[in-house]
Amino acid sequence: MSDRTDTHTNWLDPDQLETVRGQVPLVYVDAIPVQVNEFGVVTHVGMLLRQAPDGSISRTVVSGRVHLNERIREALLRHLEKDLGPMALPQIPPDPAPFTIVEYFTDPEISGFHDPRHHAVSLAFVVPVSGDCEPSQQALDLGWYTPEQATSQEMRREMTSGHDRLIRLALASVGVLP
Repeated sequence: MSDRTDTHTNWLDPDQLETVRGQVPLVYVDAIPVQVNEFGVVTHVGMLLRQAPDGSISRTVVSGRVHLNERIREALLRHLEKDLGPMALPQIPPDPAPFTIVEYFTDPEISGFHDPRHHAVSLAFVVPVSGDCEPSQQALDLGWYTPEQATSQEMRREMTSGHDRLIRLALASVGVLP
């Protein structure tokens, strides 16, 4: 095992990552992909179907770590393109601001946001994307839902880790929470 972290890729090896996860919170971004109409009103929310950190198969948002020396905008672009494909064409402003900050804890009772692997602090963004998205190989499916569908009881049952609450917060932040 090397004594150095590969700063070229900014990834820790699995042993180093496990050590860090057990000692400090990690910085993440959560991106809620949306489609908007000609007036800029959100009409659909994109959610991936994939294996969540708790091992369940559930609907989830685009999410991932921020690398060392990586700008938040770059992390958003990287994760959106990785999960939604290069034709997603995310519309991220030059200096993005999150609509909320989410704290994921190993204990689901602390905040309602849960990640069994570690404590993570995530900056959450609503990001308009094109409709030409293709889910990554890590995702089983990408579905587009109206705000009413995205907040339905049925859909809420398909989400874990507090993402049902995150979707409602995102829709409220853009004025379309049903």
